[in-house]
Amino acid sequence: MTAAGPVRSESDAEAEAGLLAPGWAGSPAASVTSDGAFLGALLDAEAALTRAQAGLGLAPDSAASAVSAVAAADLDVRSIALRARGGGNPVIPLVADLTAAVGKEYGPYVHRGATSQDILDTALMLVARRTLDLVLADLERTARALGRLAAAHRDTVMPGRTLTQHAVPTTFGLKAAGWRSLVLDARDRLAGLRLPAQLGGAAGTLAAFAAFGAEDPGALVAAYAGELGLAEPALPWHTLRTPIADLAGGLAFTAGALGKMAADVLTLSRTEIAEVAEGSGGGSSAMPHKANPVAATVIAACARRAPGLAATLYGSMVAEDERPAGAWHAEWEPLRELLRLVAGAAHNAAELVEGLRVNADAMRDHLALTHGLIVSERLAVELAPVLGRARAKELLSRAAERAVAKNRPLVDVLGEEPELKELDLVELTDPTRYTGSAGALTDRALERT
Repeated sequence: MTAAGPVRSESDAEAEAGLLAPGWAGSPAASVTSDGAFLGALLDAEAALTRAQAGLGLAPDSAASAVSAVAAADLDVRSIALRARGGGNPVIPLVADLTAAVGKEYGPYVHRGATSQDILDTALMLVARRTLDLVLADLERTARALGRLAAAHRDTVMPGRTLTQHAVPTTFGLKAAGWRSLVLDARDRLAGLRLPAQLGGAAGTLAAFAAFGAEDPGALVAAYAGELGLAEPALPWHTLRTPIADLAGGLAFTAGALGKMAADVLTLSRTEIAEVAEGSGGGSSAMPHKANPVAATVIAACARRAPGLAATLYGSMVAEDERPAGAWHAEWEPLRELLRLVAGAAHNAAELVEGLRVNADAMRDHLALTHGLIVSERLAVELAPVLGRARAKELLSRAAERAVAKNRPLVDVLGEEPELKELDLVELTDPTRYTGSAGALTDRALERT
């Protein structure tokens, strides 16, 4: 038998440390998505409900003040988490503790008219908004840094690669401009998300609020959303999960956009290529010489996980009745993890791009790896009017074979062809003169703000 490892209790801080999550551990996202942060958001939702009712004369102002004064630090998040198993969600034990905290006088005004899903959905939207504020700031940082890279390397020629092989020349400026375009697409999607409060009561009819004396329950919903700075919902969305699905889509897109950039950085930073390098690579436990592209690695890991998490959230749209059993509950952990992953990826992306080192010399040297074949497309176009299309193809195919077999530059092999004596083969085979509209496309991309 193997000995069991030591059993030790963990504090909430230890449980939230992110030991297996280097993509977001220690980042600003860690604090705004922690259990404590979620508890704080739940309390914010409860306090806003009491304040909204007080503003409409449905509760005394002193009750609103009492509920608003209770902070997350006053409650035991671990105890609430454990007791949540009894009712299937943390709001039930939270309400009990909050009611006890404000005392008998104000206890009746806690959670009045609401259902657990109202509070938890609203808290999810609050945490999402707070996390998205961080993500958007980091995306802006990333876009600014990419804009600088694209402008600085507008005319830095490098091999374009398709299906892993050299294709035709391109520029690093255009590549960086493409990354920036995706980052701005992600920013626009996230900035355009509508995050509404949730308030519908037991089955989405607002019946209890009318019973408590609200002449216009819709005014209460508007006041509640206003207290929180969230959008006013057109309808209770207990089983109409558009806000969650839209959030999932925006986050998954952002992960993919950053993942594309990370994939390119990982490829271009290979030892054999070394066209870019992270400003401060990570070390290896076994190989002292390593400087691993860690930021790109953890971004790539996020991009691989995000689609599965988003798929769970999309699947939860199939929610039966007026409030579902299981579909709603399945959303909480994947949504938090998706927020954490994407926020961590955005933070890592900003640091990655701001410190990225570009090796223009290596890019230039790699243009010659195929002996000039990287401009074969141009030669085919230029020689067809001179020799005829069939003859040009035949001549180029034969010259390419000789260049590779003899390890000779294509320009020298072509120079031996009598039919080409009158052509400026040096110019025609210069990769730096065959970048098409790369410069103009880069300029156009950088016009976008």
